[in-house]
Amino acid sequence: MIPVGEFRHFGSEQNTKYRLLKPWWDVFSEYLCIAMLMIGVFGCTLQLTQEKIACLPTPFTSPTPAAIDCSYLRTYRENETGQRALSRPEEPVIQEAFGRSNKLDIHQYVFVNHYCYERFVHWYAKYFPYLVVIHSMIFMMASNFWFKFPGTSSKIDIFLTILGKCFDSPWTTRALSEVSEERREERLVTWRRTAASNGAAEPQEDEEEAAGAVSPLRSDPEKSYPELESALTALDKKEGEQAKALFEKVKKFRTHVEEADVLYFMYVLQTSLKVVKFLIIIVYTGVLVANIEIVVRCYVPPELTGFDIYCCNNNKAHLFSKLSYCYICLVGVYGLLCIYALYWLFHRPLKAYSFEHVRLETGIGDIPDVKNDFAFLLHLVDRYDALYSKRFAVFLSEVSESRLSQLNLNHEWSARKLRARLGRNARDKLELHLLTLPGLPDTVFDVPEVESLKLEQVKNVTIPPSVVRLTSLQELSLLYCPAKLQLPALVHFKEHLRVLHVSFERPEEVPVWMYVLHGLEELHLKGPLTNEASRSTTLDSLRELRALRVLSLHSGLTKIPPAIGDSAPRLQRLCVHNDGVKLQGFSGLKKLAGLESLALLGCGLERIPSAVFSLSNLQELDLKENKLATVEEILSLQHCRRLVTLRLWHNRITYVPDHISKLRSMERLDVSWNRLRKLPARLFYCTKLRHLDVSHNQLGCLPPEVGILQGLQFFSAAFNSLETLPEELFSCKRLTTLLLGNNCLSALSAKVANLTRLARLEIKGNRLGSLPPEIGNCSHLTRSGLVVEESLVDLLPAHVQRRLTND
Repeated sequence: MIPVGEFRHFGSEQNTKYRLLKPWWDVFSEYLCIAMLMIGVFGCTLQLTQEKIACLPTPFTSPTPAAIDCSYLRTYRENETGQRALSRPEEPVIQEAFGRSNKLDIHQYVFVNHYCYERFVHWYAKYFPYLVVIHSMIFMMASNFWFKFPGTSSKIDIFLTILGKCFDSPWTTRALSEVSEERREERLVTWRRTAASNGAAEPQEDEEEAAGAVSPLRSDPEKSYPELESALTALDKKEGEQAKALFEKVKKFRTHVEEADVLYFMYVLQTSLKVVKFLIIIVYTGVLVANIEIVVRCYVPPELTGFDIYCCNNNKAHLFSKLSYCYICLVGVYGLLCIYALYWLFHRPLKAYSFEHVRLETGIGDIPDVKNDFAFLLHLVDRYDALYSKRFAVFLSEVSESRLSQLNLNHEWSARKLRARLGRNARDKLELHLLTLPGLPDTVFDVPEVESLKLEQVKNVTIPPSVVRLTSLQELSLLYCPAKLQLPALVHFKEHLRVLHVSFERPEEVPVWMYVLHGLEELHLKGPLTNEASRSTTLDSLRELRALRVLSLHSGLTKIPPAIGDSAPRLQRLCVHNDGVKLQGFSGLKKLAGLESLALLGCGLERIPSAVFSLSNLQELDLKENKLATVEEILSLQHCRRLVTLRLWHNRITYVPDHISKLRSMERLDVSWNRLRKLPARLFYCTKLRHLDVSHNQLGCLPPEVGILQGLQFFSAAFNSLETLPEELFSCKRLTTLLLGNNCLSALSAKVANLTRLARLEIKGNRLGSLPPEIGNCSHLTRSGLVVEESLVDLLPAHVQRRLTND
C-alpha cells in the first residue's frame, strides 16, 4: 500500500515553479480536474472491489423469448403499493414464506452473472469510471503540455528563473527606492513652490493654517528615515555582480523570445483542444448516460441452465448514474472556463505589452515595450501578480543598468586604488590615467590632489557636480571618450580648467561645452576635421576662447581655419598636424601677429609658406615631415627677428643656401633626416647656435668653420658618411653633447681633451682602432656617457678606465 501522504509532494515543485504562468481559470481548472479524477478513481475502486451484477431466472416462459422483459421488476413495488391502498383493510395473516426453487447451484449463478455482465450490460455503464479517469488525465496533460513541449519548455524555464531572480534581487529594491525618493523630493519641491505662490496672495492666517496642515510632509534635514537608509545601502560586490549578470541575461532572453510567438500559439492550441474535447464529452455523455440501467434483461442459452431469460440487477448503476450527472456538471464548468480563456486570448492584444503604467508609477522613463512571446508571458504574470512585471521592468531599463554599472565601478575602483595609479606626466603634473572603463567612477572625485585627469576610451562619461571637490584639477584629457557635463561641473571648469585634450573619431563627438570655457589656455584636438568641418561651427566657435594660448589641431585640414585668427589676442603656439594631407590656405596665419611658436607637421609643404614671414614675434618654427626639397626662401625668415629655433627635419632637403647666415638670432637648427651632402660654410656664421643636428644625412665632411660656433653645446652628425673630423670642432669648448655614431671615422683626435665640459660622447659604429688616452681629461665624461664599443674601452690605460668608471 502507498500512503496517501506520499502524494502530497507529487508535482509540488512543478506547481510552485509554474504557478506564475497560471491565471485563475487555469488554477480553477486544475481543481476541477482533480475533482473529476477523484470521481473516476472512486468509481474504479467500486468497480474492482464489489460485485458488479446479480442475476435470477424469470418464472415466465414464452415461445418467443424476446417478448419477455424484466419491466415488472421495475414497477413491482409501485403496483403492489397502489393495490393495497385501494383494497379494504384486512386482518393481517401470518404465514411462513418460502423461496422459489430454481434448482441451480452456485457455479451456475456465477457463470450467469459474468456472462450477462459481459454480454448485456451497456459498455458505457461498465467503463464509465475508466472513461472519467482517462478524460481527466487528458485534461491535466493538455493544461500543462506547453510546460513540457521542447520548443517552449526551455523558454519558460529560463523566463521563470530570470523573473524569480529579478524579483528577489536587492538591486530591484534599491532602484525602486531611489526613484521613489526622487519623486518624493520632486513633489516636495512642487508643493513648496505652490505654497509660496499661494502664500503671496493669501492672508497670514491662511498661510499658517496651510503650513500647519501639511507640515508633516516637510523635509527635516535632521530627521532620519531608517527604512530608506536601509534600502539605499550600498550593494556588496557579489550582489552587484549578480545584478549585472541579470541585465545581460534579460537582454539575451528578450532578443531570443521576441523573435517568435511559439508560446502564444501553443497556449491557444492547447486551450482550443480542451474546448473541442469538452464538447465531445458533453455530447456523448449526455447521450449515453441513460444507458446506465439498474435492471438488465439477459438471454442465456437454455441448454446451459435450463432457463433462457434472466433479470439482472446492476448493483452500482444507481451510484454511477448520480456520479455521471455530477461529472457532466464539472465538465460543463471546465468547458466554460476554457471558452473564457479563448475569449481572453483573442479579445486582448496579448502580443504587445506596454510598461506605460510602470513608467508612470516608478518614473523610470526608458523602460521599453515588448512584443510576441515576451509580451504574452508578462500578460500571464500580470494575472498572477502585477508586482512581478514592475520589478522585472527595472532590468529592462538602460538607466537602471548604468546606475548599477556605476555602483559596481565604485566598488571596484576605490579611492585607495585610484591613488595608487597616480603618476607624474610630461608637465610634471600629478595625473590619474583611466583606460577602457565602462564608466567614470564617482570615487575619482574623492582624490582632491589630482592635477590632471586622463580618460581614455571610457564609456558613458558624465562629469557630475562632485567634480568641484577636485580643487587642484587644471588639465583634462578625453581620448576617444565623449563626455557630458552637468551645469555645476561646467561652472567649475570655467573657473579652474586650463588645459584640455580631446581625441575623437567623428566631428560630432567634439564636446560643444568646451567653447564656453573662457578661461581655457591650451586646447589639443585630435580627430578627422575635414575641409567641411573646418568651415562648420566646430572650429568657428574657437573665437570664443579669448584666453587660449596654445592650440593643437591633429587632423586633415586643407587650410588654416579663419576662426583661429579671431582668437589671436593671446595665441602663442599653433600646431597643425595633417598626417600627409596637403595644407594650402595660410591666410589665417597673417592675423596671428603674437604667435611665438608654429608647427606645421605632415602638411605636404613643398615650400615654406610666405605667410610665415609676417609673423614678427615668431620664435620657433617646426616643419617636420613635409616635402621640402629646397629652402631658398629661408632668407625671408630674417623678418622673423626673434626666431631662435628652426626645425626642418624629416624632409627632402638636398642643400642649405648660404644666406642662412642672415638668421643671426637662431640658436637651434635641426636639419636631420634629409638628403644633405655638404653643409655651407656660411651656416656657421650663425654665431648664436647652441644646438645643431645634422644627423641622418649623406655628409662626407664638415667645414672647418664649425669652430666659429664657440657657444655650441649640442652637435649631432650621426648616421652620415664622415671619414674625418675638422680639428676646429674641438675648439668648441662649451660642447656638452657630441654624437658621431655610425659614420666612417677611423681615428679620434687627441684634441678631444679640449672639450672639458663634454658629458656625452657617442662614437659607436665607426672604424676606430683605438681611443686617445687624452679622453680621460674630459672631466665631465663618465663611462655611461661614453657610447663606444667595449673593446675600445679595454684598450685605454688603466688609470683612464678607472677615472671614467669612478666618475
